[in-house]
Amino acid sequence: MISSASQATTAPKAHAAPALTPGLVWLMAIACGLVVANIYYNQPLLADIGRTFRLTDSQASLVATLTQVGYTLGLFFVVPLGDKLERKRLILVLLLFSAGAMAAAALAPSFLLLIGASLLIGIFSAVPQLLVPMAAHLASDAERGRVVGKIMSGLLIGILASRTLSGYIGAHGGWRLVFGIGSGVMLALALVLAVKLPKDQPEFGGTYGSLMKSLATLTRTLPVLRKSALTGAFLFASFSVFWTTLVFFLEGSPYFYKSDVAGFFGLIGALGALAAPLAGKSADTRGPAYAINIGILMALVAYLVLAFGGYHLAGLILGVIVLDIGVQATHISNQSRIFSLVPEARSRLNTIYMTLYFIGGSVGSLVGGTAWHHYQWPGVCGVGLGFVAAAWLVNRFYGNVRPT
Repeated sequence: MISSASQATTAPKAHAAPALTPGLVWLMAIACGLVVANIYYNQPLLADIGRTFRLTDSQASLVATLTQVGYTLGLFFVVPLGDKLERKRLILVLLLFSAGAMAAAALAPSFLLLIGASLLIGIFSAVPQLLVPMAAHLASDAERGRVVGKIMSGLLIGILASRTLSGYIGAHGGWRLVFGIGSGVMLALALVLAVKLPKDQPEFGGTYGSLMKSLATLTRTLPVLRKSALTGAFLFASFSVFWTTLVFFLEGSPYFYKSDVAGFFGLIGALGALAAPLAGKSADTRGPAYAINIGILMALVAYLVLAFGGYHLAGLILGVIVLDIGVQATHISNQSRIFSLVPEARSRLNTIYMTLYFIGGSVGSLVGGTAWHHYQWPGVCGVGLGFVAAAWLVNRFYGNVRPT
């Protein structure tokens, strides 16, 4: 059924794929890290933003929530175009729009305009989810897993290192400077990719409407895709619960740290990026299901450590490391599993998976901020554990019984 649906909406074209050199792979990895950082710069800055506009912690967390909502919208409505439009041109346009949205956030005179700019930042930051399928398309079968693993390492490092960078700059130059620098970085990156990134014309020959309709077909007919997406969404929700509220926890008893220290926890969490190639290797040798189970177990252990040992620095650091490795290992293994399903529809498979993934992140940020407001750290850890448990239940039981 998938094959026939794919053939109905795809017009194969005989063209040779550009050479994928090691330098280009690393450039794409760096680009992924720089763009995805736009989504996470705000997290160590939420307390400072709240003070600027006289907001409660829960209100300030809407900046993180709306950014992730925007990213989810971009994943759903923009990323599928990677199967239809020339990818280089699409990527460059998004980078220019990202620069504009970041500049608008830096200059926002009111909280309403800031969250509006945050929504746009999220939408235009879909570039990494165009680059990953593009790299998978350009790579040979023998090197595809390794190439995707390297690019995902860049993306994961960008997610976590962005918090360190923004926390430090925010503490010394203010949160507006972070967004201003981010705008300049997007312009510079657009110039580099305009020169270095090869043109890559996809093979889909249908309309945008048929492209979007095919998402429903893929979702309906691929239970493994649904299972992977739901598992990833619940686990990323647990990840977002922690990182959205960490800055509030560190500013109070017993730590009383500023945003720069909260940002440096991103460097600790960046160790999770080391799990990307290891998870890919494990998925190749023992199967993605094994690596996913290990990742969920690590996230469960991490939240138990955070709940009972988070008031001690050593326990907090250990929990950060274990949580990030567990979440990232599960994410990479899930992607390895879905990319093998329908090779000619990788952008759309990625859209479906990542849309649900970031819906989970948006829900996690919102619920995490609410849990902190009402129940402080115990509430945060309880909610995080609940999302991890949901991920385990889906991965263990979803799709195991055929409907009658």
